[in-house]
Amino acid sequence: IEYCARSRRIAPHFHIPLQSGSDEVLRLMKRRYDTELFRSRVSLIQELLPQAFIGIDVIVGTRGEEAEYFEDCYHFLESIPFAQLHVFSYSEREGKHRRSQRLMQLSEERLKAFYSSNLGRELTVIWEHGNYNGLMMGHSENYIRVAQPYDEEAIGTTTRLTPQHLDAS
Repeated sequence: IEYCARSRRIAPHFHIPLQSGSDEVLRLMKRRYDTELFRSRVSLIQELLPQAFIGIDVIVGTRGEEAEYFEDCYHFLESIPFAQLHVFSYSEREGKHRRSQRLMQLSEERLKAFYSSNLGRELTVIWEHGNYNGLMMGHSENYIRVAQPYDEEAIGTTTRLTPQHLDAS
């Protein structure tokens, strides 16, 4: 994390596999870390790179995941800063869909807040291939998706710009 913070070549975009915010489930999964270690890493990212995008992988419905373990996971995730969750279902057992939906709702709220916190802030955007109804898409160094009118010459180039509004569609 410290190396990334000092680097001019590494983008402030982290995608971290938490798997569960429940220490009990992490033990069932035989993970060699716990939620406090994870919290300390996320805190360090926020301290050194306050505008960094933090995406977190979470698995719902792991064998042995009791309802109270899921609630522990949910409350842990509420307590740490992140921009987006990537939610995966371990199984399609009853009740897991509702749990996935709760996490995806939390993720949507956080992503919108993250995007909003970057409005009015200058970003570097790299423009990607694709014409979407006259628009082209790009991503900023901290993984904010940005659109502009399609310009084939811009593909693969970078632009410094300052987003002024959020389009939630």
